Amino acid sequence: MPVRQPSKPRVRRERSEVRPYHHGDLRRVLIDAALQLAAEGAEVSVREAARRAAVSPGAPFRHFPSRDALMAAVAEEAQRRFRAEIEVALGDAPATDPLGRFRAFGLAYLRWAMRNPAHFEIISTGRYFAHGSSTEVTRDNAEVIALTERMLADAAAQGLLRSTDLKRIQIAGRALVYGFARMNLDGHFPRWGVEEGEIERTAEGVIDLFIAGIARF
Repeated sequence: MPVRQPSKPRVRRERSEVRPYHHGDLRRVLIDAALQLAAEGAEVSVREAARRAAVSPGAPFRHFPSRDALMAAVAEEAQRRFRAEIEVALGDAPATDPLGRFRAFGLAYLRWAMRNPAHFEIISTGRYFAHGSSTEVTRDNAEVIALTERMLADAAAQGLLRSTDLKRIQIAGRALVYGFARMNLDGHFPRWGVEEGEIERTAEGVIDLFIAGIARF
């Protein structure tokens, strides 16, 4: 009997499309083109982004002198989308409820990762972008880490946590949301019996289990 080969996980593309180039918009079009290439799992180069944008091979180098410069711009866009998702989520979470805010932050991370899989791939792995090559991304990432530190410190000050090891809680929370997002991107959930329409609801349940595990009720 022939052995059935496992199917490859389907890579979902970002919502943004590469818009036709017109004067003054080349930088934006090149970022979108690089994002689409990454979403397809293709090798990203400035010349290939130019080909997608239907411009001459030399035109993009006025904006991006190298592939690293192009991917840094894509990573900065990813980080901006991430921060926007966080700000919306925390805007609905009471400032007096640090664990509620920590939960909202985790869900915002997962929503961003699930809705922007190529952006997640770009800034969570070293395949496309070298962390530390963008001052903006490095600074923004440090601010995000500090934000979660303050949430947990506030929760500890209110006596809401079982453990006083806040760094371990912080790393465990990061591992949880990163691992969940990675499972989604790699197409693991169908084999665990989780259908496409159930993934966000499952994410909420997983985060609630984590909060219940660290909280002192």
